[in-house]
Amino acid sequence: MKILVINGPNLNMLGKRNKVIYGDKTLSELDATLKKEAQSLGIDIVSFQSNSEGKLIDFIQEHSSEADGVIINPGALTHYSFSLRDALADSGLPAIEVHLSNIYAREDWRAKSVISPIARGQITGLGWRGYLAALRTLVSELKGESRE
Repeated sequence: MKILVINGPNLNMLGKRNKVIYGDKTLSELDATLKKEAQSLGIDIVSFQSNSEGKLIDFIQEHSSEADGVIINPGALTHYSFSLRDALADSGLPAIEVHLSNIYAREDWRAKSVISPIARGQITGLGWRGYLAALRTLVSELKGESRE
């Protein structure tokens, strides 16, 4: 089983940007934590980050045929990227949308996600632990385990 972990714009700055909102873990540290958890679950993950919307779409199109699911933090693209939404939908893969901060407790414009209607679920406000929750949930569902 292979899961794509996709991070959008500015997430390469984790550990440097506003730590009150985004925490102090770097993207490399987050990736290492996810890889360790993936190994314990007996699965592979492929992590990718870009500040470019087109590169994110290219990555999804190039890798979706060899993957079983997607965990995505689209960053600010969450709120307006219909092309990213279409690429995720066209992949046919179950996706979980993750946000480090609680997007509903911030500026009003952040509360709208164009990704969530095509996502299997959304995890927001749990910091880096949200990625672990997404990974465990997605793997359980792909293995056919009940949500209850």
